[in-house]
Amino acid sequence: MPNKTKKPAVPARPKGPSFAKASDGRPSAKRQSQTVDAQAALKPLSTKGTPQSLRGMRDIVPSEQKYWRHIYRKAEELTAAYGFERLDTPILEETSLFVRSAGKQSDVVEKEMFSFIDKGGENVTLRPEGTAPMVRAYINHGMVNLPQPVKMYYWGPMFRYERPQHGRFRQHHQFGVEVFGDASPVQDCEVILLAYLFYKELGIKTAIHINSLGCSSCRQTYQTELNNYYRSKRNQICEDCKRRLAKSPLRLLDCKEAGCQPIKESAPHIVDFLDEECKNHLMRVLEYLDDLQVPYVLNPHLVRGFDYYTRTVFEIMLADENPEQAQVALGGGGRYDNLVEQLGGRPTPACGFGIGVERVILQLKAQQIEPQDDRRPDIFLAQLGDAARRKAFMLFEDLRASGVHASANFSKGALKGQLEIANRLGAKYTVILGQKEVIDGTVLIRDMESGMQEIVLYDKAGSEIKKKLGKV
Repeated sequence: MPNKTKKPAVPARPKGPSFAKASDGRPSAKRQSQTVDAQAALKPLSTKGTPQSLRGMRDIVPSEQKYWRHIYRKAEELTAAYGFERLDTPILEETSLFVRSAGKQSDVVEKEMFSFIDKGGENVTLRPEGTAPMVRAYINHGMVNLPQPVKMYYWGPMFRYERPQHGRFRQHHQFGVEVFGDASPVQDCEVILLAYLFYKELGIKTAIHINSLGCSSCRQTYQTELNNYYRSKRNQICEDCKRRLAKSPLRLLDCKEAGCQPIKESAPHIVDFLDEECKNHLMRVLEYLDDLQVPYVLNPHLVRGFDYYTRTVFEIMLADENPEQAQVALGGGGRYDNLVEQLGGRPTPACGFGIGVERVILQLKAQQIEPQDDRRPDIFLAQLGDAARRKAFMLFEDLRASGVHASANFSKGALKGQLEIANRLGAKYTVILGQKEVIDGTVLIRDMESGMQEIVLYDKAGSEIKKKLGKV
């Protein structure tokens, strides 16, 4: 009898908003009930009801797009300058990827992942973060054989099932960078510098909070000491901290409960338990930051939320005199030297960061930093009547093809309405064609700032406009 290939076991289902699966691989009763519910949901909507976006999801309307273009342009500009290339990964991944990388006890895996069983019986998850998929892609595509370091960036939506609040959505977007194949402190510094410059050049003042989690050896010594300290305070800590004490002691330092703060302040610091190599690595990173005049705070309580971090961890914090505002994290990252090997690749040092785009936009608005409108046209074409509209269409295409940033609204009939649009868009010139201009074979060019107008032959309009714009 031929050997049968044994199907790999499906990873344990994380807690949170996901579907169950029976031990034999078939959907459980819970999954079947979900299917019934899904079928019910497909019934036609009442004519009285209007579909709404899901809780924690939002539309990015046209008036918001200038912020997104502005931020992406800055991200692209900086990553190009520092030699990063873009990598796009799928939104949907195997659930096991995030369970293995983030850790079973992490809040993301336990509470926040959108996980479900697909029609093929696979346990899949909408990606909650960007690093693990980038690591998977690095391994899958054999990038270890490329000249190292391999430097890549990503931009796209992430999904976390958490309570929607100001600046926090269930679908949010991240910009991040990852560097593979370089263990030197200078690479940590470059990643931190890139995050700092990103905000600085957007006009947002920040400070870097930095710490070291050491290697697995010195971190284990510290965790034992931290565990002993918190066990003596068990009756004084919150329920979440009691749970973390048993499962993941380092996350005790991430507690935000007011009652736990005095206990956290007196907890032992991990920097006191670093071995010489890890201590030297941290000192070198800080020296580079000093040389580059990047403001930073050595924060002994900074641990981040994933199990994969080693040595350097950091967060980008808002630089503000208001203590509450100064605690606003705008992104973060660090080094994760064991993750590539942990996911099946060769041992490969790595580091990176992730930044929430929605939070960047909130800060731009809060600080009244208005992005320059990159879609401001040079020319607006206004027309009156069908014959003029046809001529304007042809002129519009000639201008656009020759590199002139032109705009028009061919469905508008009234000249006044078209000139109002030209003003709103901030066009430098408006080209006007009416019945008289069609008969005479001319156009009227109006300087929108001075109000001066001149008549130009239609056939010469393109060259005259380019001359005025300095594009000849």
